[in-house]
Amino acid sequence: MTTMAADTRLAPERAESASDIRRHELAAFLRSRRERITPEQVGLARGRRRRTPGLRREEVAQLSAVGVTWYTWLEQARDIQVSVQVLDALARALLFDPSERAHLFALAGAADPAPGTECPAVTPALRTMLGQLGPIPACVQNSRYDVLAYNRTYARLLCDLDAVAPEDRNCLLLAFTHDDWRASIVDLPEVTRMMAAKFRASMAGHLAEPAWKALVHRLEERSPEFREVWERHEVVDQRGRTKYIRNAHVGLLHVEHVNLWLGPSSGPRLVSYPPVDARTRDRLEELHRLASDAA
Repeated sequence: MTTMAADTRLAPERAESASDIRRHELAAFLRSRRERITPEQVGLARGRRRRTPGLRREEVAQLSAVGVTWYTWLEQARDIQVSVQVLDALARALLFDPSERAHLFALAGAADPAPGTECPAVTPALRTMLGQLGPIPACVQNSRYDVLAYNRTYARLLCDLDAVAPEDRNCLLLAFTHDDWRASIVDLPEVTRMMAAKFRASMAGHLAEPAWKALVHRLEERSPEFREVWERHEVVDQRGRTKYIRNAHVGLLHVEHVNLWLGPSSGPRLVSYPPVDARTRDRLEELHRLASDAA
């Protein structure tokens, strides 16, 4: 009985020790990366008197828009909470590559909100399943409308998605700014209005996250139509429905929009477009053949 009591008392100490190790590792990692970046790399003047190799702490704080004292505490391994917004800003300020960024978030025990990061829900098995769906267009999206993975038929459904830069493979962005994508949507004003309303509903849980705010900013800059729709503050849920798509290769398609959630309803989902009628099924099979031949 005495031994069990002793083990119980020691458990919090072990947990605290693990937390200390992570904080010190995070501090050392940030310090090492700060010291390797030159002022010129981030657009700062070097100046004559510079004893510190690389950037000063105050310069990192300035570049990432966080307080100098707060950043100093981070490098001192103080026990403070680090938000994903601050981690994102530090990764950008210190010019992290994808591996360094992933390591930063892992040390902080936080999920990376950036759209370009690999989604753990997109497993090799799921990619295989996407391919085996065959003529049915299918993709994996997150709640921000980023396309995380897709099959060959989906790649030619609304535009040549392979030709779109990975960071621009976002259905909302494409629906408001990409000419080919927009030309494929039947009843475009209604569809874009509903997409914006779904996006606003999803964003309620992500209002302070950089990736979400950055997407809204890009849309507001590039699309007067989005600005007008966004100001309506409409919200709807993510239910599926039938829709018509005017495909550039095989003509009009009548499909069912189906969401299969891969986790919580605010997380990633498998989106598929099975045919509603025989004509659409035949045309999807033809589109799949065309996409396979082009691959």
